Amino acid sequence: MRGLALHGVRYLGLVLLLVFSHQALAAEGNWPRMTDSADGVPIAYEVQGSGEPTLVFIHGWSSDGRYWRGQLPFFSQHHRVITLDLAGHGHSGLGRDTYTMPSFGEDVKAVLDDLEVERAILVGHSMGGPVSVEAAHLMPERVIGIVGVDTFHHLASAISQEQRDGMLESFQHDFALAARQFVATMFNDSTGLELRDWVMHDMAAAPPEVAISAMEDMLTRHAEGEAAQHFEELTIQVVAINADLWPTDLEANRQLQPAFRAVIMEDSDHFLHMAKPEAFNRALERMIGTPP
Repeated sequence: MRGLALHGVRYLGLVLLLVFSHQALAAEGNWPRMTDSADGVPIAYEVQGSGEPTLVFIHGWSSDGRYWRGQLPFFSQHHRVITLDLAGHGHSGLGRDTYTMPSFGEDVKAVLDDLEVERAILVGHSMGGPVSVEAAHLMPERVIGIVGVDTFHHLASAISQEQRDGMLESFQHDFALAARQFVATMFNDSTGLELRDWVMHDMAAAPPEVAISAMEDMLTRHAEGEAAQHFEELTIQVVAINADLWPTDLEANRQLQPAFRAVIMEDSDHFLHMAKPEAFNRALERMIGTPP
């Protein structure tokens, strides 16, 4: 009898352990959700926190939603926060013939549609800047502002077809090597070696066909003036938090967007939100706390 009683206690203990483990997993696990973009490509995204407006963090070229992990705990305290993987990146699907800024904009729209977001501020790093512009054009009634992160340096600057082709040729020849060399120029000496090494190798591991297609589209739209035109057509507040690694031409951008503002973080580089998350978060908090 004592053996049976002991067996029963152990069984009950095992059941309780499984129940509590399941509850803990449900509480701690924030598994990516999926929704289809306009062309049927599945888009992965995650949601944390609550509060309006919703903040939508959009990653840059050859990266994904993981690059915003330094922002999620801070901003999810007072906002619903969304991170997503654009098509061909992270957990999202492949299958497009070309990866373009407008199609990436559709990815953002699909996520906001899926969550029925009514008021959103788009926060776009690097390539995420022009993606934010395209998304805002698709949802003018829902996007109330854009914050560029080390992007929008000079929207109307000239770039020749020769420059574009030369850059693309290096990626086509040996993508991984060219990507590492390209990304290495985006850091300064103040950024830790561990972060630099991780970003360089992570971005160099991106699918070459996706990265090259996206780069070609982004450069072409810039060279042909379409990027500047779409920026000029925006009717919402656009601001930027940029590093001092490359110059930001405020006056040139204000020719397109008279109310354009930028905060320049000193001694920072292209991945300022990762290298200096506390300072970046404070800057972004001030930006979104200012009514557009």
